[in-house]
Amino acid sequence: MARVCSVTGKRVMSGNNVSHANNRTRRRFLPNLQRVSFKSEALGCRVPLRLSARAMRTIEKNGGLDAFLSTASSRGMSPDLLRVRRAILNKISSEK
Repeated sequence: MARVCSVTGKRVMSGNNVSHANNRTRRRFLPNLQRVSFKSEALGCRVPLRLSARAMRTIEKNGGLDAFLSTASSRGMSPDLLRVRRAILNKISSEK
């Protein structure tokens, strides 16, 4: 499984470890990914996601998964999350 956040698209970065003697060796910076499931009020079920800690904070700040996906742009989202977004938007529009 790729180390990529479903919402933000954050992925592994690379850089250098620099010692006191200024020796440089390559290293990887891994994103802080967590497996979480958010409850969707519109769909009535839990949606399992693999998110970075920053993405979880953003979703909570925007009022939950439904509110976040209805307002956020689809740029950088994973195809699985885009399917969930489409289902939520269809459900919300059919209820109106």
